[in-house]
Parts: sequence; C-alpha cells; structure tokens
Amino acid sequence: MQPILTSNNAVEISWARAVLADAGIEAVLLDDYTAAVEGSISAIPRRLMVADGAVTAATAALAVARAQLEAAP
Repeated sequence: MQPILTSNNAVEISWARAVLADAGIEAVLLDDYTAAVEGSISAIPRRLMVADGAVTAATAALAVARAQLEAAP
C-alpha cells in the first residue's frame, strides 16, 4: 500500500475518500485513532492509503477532482 494523501484536515480526507470511492478505488485510512488520541495537534497526520497498483489511478482521480474544484465559480 502507498500513501495517496497525508493530512489532518477531516474535510479533505473525507472529500478524497469520496472521490476515490466514486472512481472505484478502495482506500484505507491509517493513524486516525492515534491522531485523535494525541489531541489533533497535527503531530501525527492521518494517511490515506491505496493499493500499489492503484496509485496512478488514484493520483489522477484526485488531480481531476481538484481541477474541477478550482474551475468552479
């Protein structure tokens, strides 16, 4: 598995998971509990992971979704 996103922003992680799910890419969130226990002071970021074979597709899906967000009025 490879990290596709590292963040403590819950909205960004939720958005990325939704984008990947819509693209049919399974993603696993790691370090969620540890980050919450340490008080969410950003010392331990959460990692969104995808399978090694899905990294290219996941990166492309997120890039397209980000471009659509930036192009929105």
